[in-house]
Amino acid sequence: MPKTLNNRVLQESALRHFLAVVRHGSVSEAANRLGVAPSAVSRHIARLESELDTLLFERRARGMVPNAAGELLAVHAKRAWQEIERVADDIKGLRGLRMGTVRIASTEGFANEFIPPLAAEFRRNYSGISFSLKVSTQAKIVQMVREGEVDIGISLGLSSERGINVEFRHPSPILAVVGMEHPLAKKRELSLAQVVAYPVALPPHFTTLRQLLDISFSRQGLHCEPVFACDHLGPLVRFAASGGGVTFCGMEALKGLLESKDVAAIALRDREMNERHFEVQTMAGRTLPAACRAFLDHMGSVLGAHSPAQVARKRSSRA
Repeated sequence: MPKTLNNRVLQESALRHFLAVVRHGSVSEAANRLGVAPSAVSRHIARLESELDTLLFERRARGMVPNAAGELLAVHAKRAWQEIERVADDIKGLRGLRMGTVRIASTEGFANEFIPPLAAEFRRNYSGISFSLKVSTQAKIVQMVREGEVDIGISLGLSSERGINVEFRHPSPILAVVGMEHPLAKKRELSLAQVVAYPVALPPHFTTLRQLLDISFSRQGLHCEPVFACDHLGPLVRFAASGGGVTFCGMEALKGLLESKDVAAIALRDREMNERHFEVQTMAGRTLPAACRAFLDHMGSVLGAHSPAQVARKRSSRA
């Protein structure tokens, strides 16, 4: 006879332990992150599997991967915890506490110069709000937003993503970056054909920035072999600032260096260099906590940005 499901098991700490194993891929790592004994995590998983009368993971030599039932439960669990967090945050807001945490994942360029000043300015009005920022790649940011690991993702969007809502899309053209003594520093505009005559510093091929550059190089038949390569933006910009050559990035990553006059940023006239946008992403269908929604409103006002839905409504009204 099928077991009668005890629904309380889906509302208790077993879910927190279950989600930790899903996220970290093993009982031992989940236990380490939760600060409990591995046996406690194992007991919670065993209890869930007993109550649901099904296995939730594939046990492998190098860890645990959720099976179809586990993936289904993970979707439910993530949304349940998000809703609990949102309601708790809203209740605190009603009590005037204005507490909460905004969890953000961002690519390196936006994390260095763009997000910290926004968060600092926001906290002048909402001092009870804290921020958690993770720096990652574009693909991982989308995954973290989709799985509810973060509330907001900020990255470069090249195509629509399943399960992702685009809150804002804002132009982020690619600029040539050089030291102040570089021969190109006084130029107001350049082409890539002019740039590749000088030593160039580039990120790896898997980055969005490099992919757009490679597309433009290929279209124009340009050969560009970097003299300095790095998978982090900071060293590339510092190499250029030191007079080593030319690198590329968006304005958002350069604010501090431009103010201190360590580098010059020059517009590129090539088509692909001006078609780039960054996106502010959230999980589709999710009701965000009040703190996250307030921060998104703040970001939109600073950028003068509108969501794609708002833009579509404006176009419709004009028609």
